[in-house]
Amino acid sequence: MADDYTDCPSTVRGLQSIFQEQEMTETVHDTEGHGYLATFVGKKGRFVILRVHSRGLVTIDLQCYEEDNTAQIDNLLDALEKKLENLLQGSITRIKRLPALTRGGQVDRYWPTTDDRLIEYDIDRVVYDEDSAYQNIKILHSQQYGNILVLDGDVNLAESDLAYTHAIMGSGKENYAGKEVLILGGGDGGILAEVVKLKPKMITMTCGNILDNLKGDCYQILIEDCVPVLKKYVQEGRTFDYVINDLTAVPISTAPEEDSTWEFLRLILDLSIKVLHQNGKYFTQGNGVNQTEALSQYEAQLGRLSCPVDFTKEVVCVPSYLELWVFYTVWKK
Repeated sequence: MADDYTDCPSTVRGLQSIFQEQEMTETVHDTEGHGYLATFVGKKGRFVILRVHSRGLVTIDLQCYEEDNTAQIDNLLDALEKKLENLLQGSITRIKRLPALTRGGQVDRYWPTTDDRLIEYDIDRVVYDEDSAYQNIKILHSQQYGNILVLDGDVNLAESDLAYTHAIMGSGKENYAGKEVLILGGGDGGILAEVVKLKPKMITMTCGNILDNLKGDCYQILIEDCVPVLKKYVQEGRTFDYVINDLTAVPISTAPEEDSTWEFLRLILDLSIKVLHQNGKYFTQGNGVNQTEALSQYEAQLGRLSCPVDFTKEVVCVPSYLELWVFYTVWKK
């Protein structure tokens, strides 16, 4: 990026010489007076898009095949960078070379954060990839995070993410011994595995996925939709010391009256509070800490339930998410 208007003709001529040395064929495109745009095609499928903007920005996009000579590519980029520095003679305010993106690879390494920042994971293989009746299920292996569960393109949980499980259980501050616990969702089994260690009286888990054993000494797994189960518990007057909701994150949409996901979330929230013991606690995830509007909207919903509640929230770093995540604790006033 240059300070002022870039001398487009001289910049173009200088960069053209580099591409000519590489025996690349140039095609100039009409920008209707808005700077300069050209494409260059060279050996082994190399393809370059050169754009000199009228306001001082120069962008160079180099595309090549994986089997191309990386040393030659680096030399070409070095030459272009050096030429730009010579042409603009100290007027460059910033120059940045981005790492290469791998397109069309057998393993997809790129996944967005909740606020649409692109993250490149160190994924080295696909462990599992199938479409169920409900969603696409992927398990990807990361060298840092272990196996990562990805549902419909959304990173759910990795083997490294015990911080998530502990946070949605109250971050080690709760005594589960002898207590009645209701888990909504949590189909990966992580919450169940951790709560069982704390000797509760009974854990009831509503889950649409079959785990290894549906019953144990202190737990049962119901392969059912949680809504009718919650409504049944409300009618029966059954209550729980802890309700842990691991069904879905707070929706990013901030128009709850128009979003069916918000309606579902409100329904689950209200039913969960109704089956919560007077001194019980409700735990759930929120969303990425940067989703401030969606989180504020969720907190507004907490003030519109059938009974008044208080809440606290905690921000936790979930390793494989590569962003800070918000968790809520809710209880009856």
